[in-house]
Amino acid sequence: MKRYISYPRVEGTASRQAHADLPEGTYEREMSKEGFSGPAAFTYHTNPPTGWSEFEGPLRPRAFDLNKVDETCACPWNSPEIMFNQAVRCRLWNLNRPMDHLARNGDGDELLFIHRGTADFFCDFGHLAVSGGDYVVIPRGTMWRLTPSKPLMVLMIENTNASYMLPDKGLVGHHAIFDQAMLDIPVMNDQFLAQQSNSETWQVKVKRYHQVSTITYPFNPLDAVGWHGDLSVARINVRDIRPLISDRYHLPPSAHTTFIGNRFVVCTFAPRPFETDPGALKVPFFHNNDDYDEVLFYHAGEFFSRDNIPPGMLTLHPAGFTHGPHPKALKNMLVQPKPSTNEYAVMIDTRDALEVGGAAEAAEWKGYVDSWKD
Repeated sequence: MKRYISYPRVEGTASRQAHADLPEGTYEREMSKEGFSGPAAFTYHTNPPTGWSEFEGPLRPRAFDLNKVDETCACPWNSPEIMFNQAVRCRLWNLNRPMDHLARNGDGDELLFIHRGTADFFCDFGHLAVSGGDYVVIPRGTMWRLTPSKPLMVLMIENTNASYMLPDKGLVGHHAIFDQAMLDIPVMNDQFLAQQSNSETWQVKVKRYHQVSTITYPFNPLDAVGWHGDLSVARINVRDIRPLISDRYHLPPSAHTTFIGNRFVVCTFAPRPFETDPGALKVPFFHNNDDYDEVLFYHAGEFFSRDNIPPGMLTLHPAGFTHGPHPKALKNMLVQPKPSTNEYAVMIDTRDALEVGGAAEAAEWKGYVDSWKD
């Protein structure tokens, strides 16, 4: 059990409550350990901490328009890697025709986030209909394929050499954010049985140690007629997620954790009411997350703390980079013109530094670092 050195105190002109009742004319910045769950300090500045005039070096924030990564491929293992490290690998996969083979990941659990499109998903456990906003958790070793009815754009998040788990929801109980009864699993329905065949040749593309092997069968290996147990593919849509809210306190991003991987977490930002307490911050607080790289994929709506970021874009804030709301959003720090947010986004926070893949490099918006200039 970790035991940090701790000495809570207040020095100079400061608020006694984080993210609320800021001294007039100041901007709060948080420094914290373990994302937002460890010891923290809050400093109060007379200028916005993102008010730089120039920014050079590898710590600069980056943004990528993944809508420009438009190459399609039938096999997920041929799709470009956007970002990766030893614990997590993110791909952007465009699929516009039925897969003519099965995929299997031997390196870890796979999480598909369906950004747009609709499809039938077939796997060892049966059939699921999937569409925009769906998370699909695929256990390592599962055989699966997709048959799109509308072209798919999918963010793939591999939990390398590990299993996806749900967060400990603590005092709010395990029915908060989403009840596990909301998780849909495949069914062995007529569509699943109809796709079975002993007269066709099928290949399974198996990824292991980040290399692909091909196994050929004289029949469709998705030929199961039943199963039992407590391991399966599972699906939940972002619209079924009910975010934690606080009327008097701006909650940190970690409050929106959806899945836990090995040395990273996946969080979901979904529409919620703004804080109504007059003294509470109504935008994300300035902070430098010194322990995690922060990645945000914008799915739908308008992200209230960012400007010029449409759906399909992805941002990277390296660990140690001080960031917060853009100037346009900062003007609404204490008073919002709307009663609630209107956004869906997927956040990936990684304990280890991420490398950027070539496809993302080619789609980078170089001016993102200057978007904090007023």
